[in-house]
Amino acid sequence: MRVGMELAVHLPLVEFGSEGQSPARLTGAVDAARDGGFAAIAANDHFLFQAPWLDGLTALASVVERSGAMELATTVALAALRGPVPLAKSLAALDVLSEGRVVAGVGPGSSERDYAAVGVPLAERWKRFDEAVAVLRTLLRDEPAPDVLHHYALPASALAPAPHRPGGIPLWIGSWGSTAGLRRVARLGDGWLASAYNTTPERFGSAKRSLAEQLQAHGKDPAQFPTALSTMWTWITQDARQADRVLRDVLAPLLRRDPDVLRDQVCVGPATKCAELLSRYAEAGCDRVYLWPLGDERRQIELAATAVRPDVV
Repeated sequence: MRVGMELAVHLPLVEFGSEGQSPARLTGAVDAARDGGFAAIAANDHFLFQAPWLDGLTALASVVERSGAMELATTVALAALRGPVPLAKSLAALDVLSEGRVVAGVGPGSSERDYAAVGVPLAERWKRFDEAVAVLRTLLRDEPAPDVLHHYALPASALAPAPHRPGGIPLWIGSWGSTAGLRRVARLGDGWLASAYNTTPERFGSAKRSLAEQLQAHGKDPAQFPTALSTMWTWITQDARQADRVLRDVLAPLLRRDPDVLRDQVCVGPATKCAELLSRYAEAGCDRVYLWPLGDERRQIELAATAVRPDVV
């Protein structure tokens, strides 16, 4: 695999069938990722979803001791809904407990059900998100406080304990790659987190070139600005019927998407197909891809390490 392209793993937060949720399922995935040399484990946010969804920050905290040297990432945390102060407190605690291995991917989210669950109008998500990130940067990176706050308060004193990582916790901004989204990434972020099933290698590459222009306009060096791709749904199998069943009966209903469109966007199918897709993202300049196995996590992570990763070029 070319230098600069890393593989990481989403924790198994979702029930895809009757497997349920348990410490053993989480630790099995973490152990396989650690032993397979993966760069990070990740968790992301939904308060309500089509299937049972385990809380991501709690899941990350539960596996800190087993995570080895891997980074602990949120991909993404709902900053506008959790609120910047409670979210910063949780992220700082994770960073202390992991001795400085947290990367905070944050986004506004697009689920109306999540917004309704906490009584926030979906139409306010962008202005709330921008303000929440500004507060997070003050709390987690010791940057100047915003001049004006409309939706959130800022504590009168610094967080204690503060993040362990020197310079504070990096804040990556989630965006599917729109022009407005990339402007926000360049203005507010320390990295860009794209979404695998909402893009293609070609669109990712084009967006990264546009992001470079935005970064330069903000005095940031594009070569020093990392990028990653989250939610790369994964089921590695040589069985074409099984791959089709996973697409049509598991993933498409979960996402409410057309399985024939998803087919070319995710790592479902033979190892060679998965390696080819990841290679195209590597060529497009993606620094890290977060794989999300659609069940049987330990085995799927092992296959990604042994049958896919060696052929990513």
